[in-house]
Amino acid sequence: MAIRRLDSLGYQLGLINRLYDKQLQDALAPLGVAPGQFPALVMLYQKDGLTQADLCRRIGVEQPTMANTLSRMERDGLIRRDADAGDKRRSFIYLTAKAKAAQDAVMNEARKVAGQTVSGLSAAEQDTLFALLGRLTDNLKP
Repeated sequence: MAIRRLDSLGYQLGLINRLYDKQLQDALAPLGVAPGQFPALVMLYQKDGLTQADLCRRIGVEQPTMANTLSRMERDGLIRRDADAGDKRRSFIYLTAKAKAAQDAVMNEARKVAGQTVSGLSAAEQDTLFALLGRLTDNLKP
């Protein structure tokens, strides 16, 4: 029996993810931020001076992915790395003045995309959506 794309959870989640990322990319590009950099920025906006391992744990990505993201962010002037005096293998990641200055604009653009995504849903529907997504996430955690 063939699976219809519209009945496939994986297809729907993937489609939403691609469309959301495209909207976020378009919104953040004028600010010099790529969608893949956004989660790290949010974590550093919450607590500056995290390590790469901290960011990996908080965001849920592998070390090589985070290493590439941080290299691009450093290249783009969004972060700087300060070596840990006690452990030269580890460094602390800090936002640059450029990233700090862009914080309000970055977060506002992200909120607009999120708002557009749930537009047309009532507050109760949004609550239900987020509760259900949370349960799906919990189901997939090891």
